[in-house]
Amino acid sequence: MRGGSPVATGPEQVFSEDLAEVAARVRKGLEAEVLESGEDLPAREATAAQIGRAAGEERARVLRAGVRGLEKLASGRADDIDEDEYFGVEAIVLLEGRPAILVQNQDFAPQLGDWAVLEGQRAGIRESIARVGRVEVSGHADLDWLGTGFLVSPFAVMTNRHVAAEFTRADGAGGFTFRQGMGARVDTAEEFGVPAPDGTSEFEVTGVIGIHPDVDMALLRVSPAAAGGGTLPAPLAVAADAPPDLAGRPVYVVGYPAADGRRNEPEAMSRIFMDVYNVKRLQPGTATALGPDGFTMGHDCSTLGGNSGSPVLDLADHRVLGLHFGGRFRSGNFAVPLFRLTRDPLLERAEVNWV
Repeated sequence: MRGGSPVATGPEQVFSEDLAEVAARVRKGLEAEVLESGEDLPAREATAAQIGRAAGEERARVLRAGVRGLEKLASGRADDIDEDEYFGVEAIVLLEGRPAILVQNQDFAPQLGDWAVLEGQRAGIRESIARVGRVEVSGHADLDWLGTGFLVSPFAVMTNRHVAAEFTRADGAGGFTFRQGMGARVDTAEEFGVPAPDGTSEFEVTGVIGIHPDVDMALLRVSPAAAGGGTLPAPLAVAADAPPDLAGRPVYVVGYPAADGRRNEPEAMSRIFMDVYNVKRLQPGTATALGPDGFTMGHDCSTLGGNSGSPVLDLADHRVLGLHFGGRFRSGNFAVPLFRLTRDPLLERAEVNWV
């Protein structure tokens, strides 16, 4: 397709359904939508309602064009698709084929289409969600949070080296310590539209276990001290072996995508994330394949910069297959395949929960 997609796949690859069925489902959803009226509201609320109604009407216009495009693709008339229809098809791919689902109260709304399969895995996904947090910092000149991290042992959180580098430094003795005047914590909440909890979702980063010399990985020691002296949740299960059918395997990412127009197309970002950033999301997709070096794993979940340090989890058994570390617009996303590092000294020191 012209234009391409941030997930580097077209509708034929993304949807397991017949494209005509996808078009019919999206059309039915549009017909069922009822836009709220701004009449008889106070002036300020009426203005907000009008803005919201205009945004909803534009979204519906784009999706209706996408439905027409999908119907043409389904009937073998790809050459007849115009620019508006290509734009709409891409919007449907991103919104339905590779959605970025808001997490609220450590749960997510039911999904339609291919991702209705998430319902049968809800319990396992919720367990995963509860063990992923936003890496937040104090004392940084420009930022108050840096990326995502997840529990991999009774005392360790895994994230990216480039996340940890913002608040750590080499200590001159072969280890790492905090930069002067800086501190860090991991908050497993930070959800859209949900009041901040009482602090039990936060854990202090008390030290740096190590930063990997070869892959984009850091392991941080965490303590529940900031959560009133409780205990950390049990860690995520980390895959000790690769699934036999990695390419095309359903996976999901949990993390905190942040707006970043430097690396992503603003219109595409707006369609996927609806201009809501920095909060927890569930992002399903598929794994692609290992890179030639054997230490890079591809996936096509819809991620952004704040997803650095997110786990890439197997939808079938909820084991962590990879550590997401980056992506390239219209090319794909990349993760460290953790099952290739079961004997790594740093991960042994962190007592990673291999399963």
